[in-house]
Amino acid sequence: MFGLSLPELEEITLQVGLSGLILYMMFIIYDLAKESKAGKLGTLVLFFTLGLGMFGFAAKQVIAKAVGIE
Repeated sequence: MFGLSLPELEEITLQVGLSGLILYMMFIIYDLAKESKAGKLGTLVLFFTLGLGMFGFAAKQVIAKAVGIE
């Protein structure tokens, strides 16, 4: 399909899908901060703590490619 093998297509759709989910989670964190009237510091704490898990997932992918495990 589109000149790509199945593993290549799966990799691209996985990256696009996960990027979309991460953006959606960022919106949810923003909406949570806005609805709870968290203020600037509270919003920063929410984004830092809840976003740390997303960062860890992305960092795992980058580290695996840099080391050559994947």
